[in-house]
Amino acid sequence: MKRKLPHFRFPGFKILDRYILGKFLSTYFFAIAMIIVVVVIFDYVEKIDNFTETKAPLKAIIFDYYLNFIPFFINQFSGLFTFIAVIFFTSKMAYQTEIVAMLSGGMSFRRLMWPYFLGALIIASLSLGLNLWLIPVSQRSCVAFENQYIPRKARFQYDKNIYRQIEPGTFAYIRNYSKESNQASFFSLEEYESGAMTASLEAAEVRFNPETKRWSARRYTTRTFDSLGVETFTQHRNLDTLINLDVNELGRTDQLIKTMNIVELNQFLEQQRSKGSDSINIIQVEQHARYAYPVGTFILTLIGVSLSSRKVRGGTGLHIGIGIALCFSYILFIRFFEEFAKSGTLPPWIAVWIPNILYLCIAVYLYRKAPK
Repeated sequence: MKRKLPHFRFPGFKILDRYILGKFLSTYFFAIAMIIVVVVIFDYVEKIDNFTETKAPLKAIIFDYYLNFIPFFINQFSGLFTFIAVIFFTSKMAYQTEIVAMLSGGMSFRRLMWPYFLGALIIASLSLGLNLWLIPVSQRSCVAFENQYIPRKARFQYDKNIYRQIEPGTFAYIRNYSKESNQASFFSLEEYESGAMTASLEAAEVRFNPETKRWSARRYTTRTFDSLGVETFTQHRNLDTLINLDVNELGRTDQLIKTMNIVELNQFLEQQRSKGSDSINIIQVEQHARYAYPVGTFILTLIGVSLSSRKVRGGTGLHIGIGIALCFSYILFIRFFEEFAKSGTLPPWIAVWIPNILYLCIAVYLYRKAPK
């Protein structure tokens, strides 16, 4: 006689699920909405002098700046407010013995998690969409607005003494670059073979054309080295050349990649790999973080439910205190390990995912200790 194998049954969506999911999402969005209002008010008060001095139009302030600032803020604190929302209403349910009633009625704790994970899926999907597509686009508008109306707060800055490998064996050096004039002071293009310089091109000033992507100079000097190391100088006029160096690459990489959607980020990573760039780790950290952070929503939800489903003497306040401490330590670990990855101490994918792995272990432990 053949034994039938157990099969997975979809848990369905019942009145109790709607109740928990509704409480979860409404608490989350209410908390996010309240903090956004507070942050926008404080930010406006802080920058009102800049807006007045530069005569920023009200329409630009609202639609170009704050409307694009909100998605960034939501995503930045999404994990924290997911955690707070779960702990707040779950501990309240536990305090009112609603959790005990559900478990006593035959519902398993695993089944109780179903609406929570459904809510986490909605929030994680929102966070993923913001991370991959919307926030990079909104950040471009924020940066453009700040550069125009809040110059002291401008986010995108160009490095000084910039040294970039534009292709294997070819390096470009720029002492300083000005976005206003599209002009760079002291430009050098160097070619190396077997660790020794074979040729170079130098110009006191060069200008970049944003439309044609070409670099030009009125005067420049070329240097060549023969097999004996003898150096030859030649003076030239009217340089007009196309090299594999975009002006955006002269900016700080960590700021530049924040304005790229996931497709642009992947293409930029491949481009920098082909050039042998030293900024690959920074790009890979950003690439993995855009996926790791939304996944953390599920882990924080599991920790929140497991922690706050038990009725304790301290009530909701104790649960929220412990929960916030865990959540802030999670965010601290993320930043801590990201720095290890950027410095090359750890592979980027390991460093970015370690906090999720560590807190998944904590979540599993708390889940096993939760009331059944």
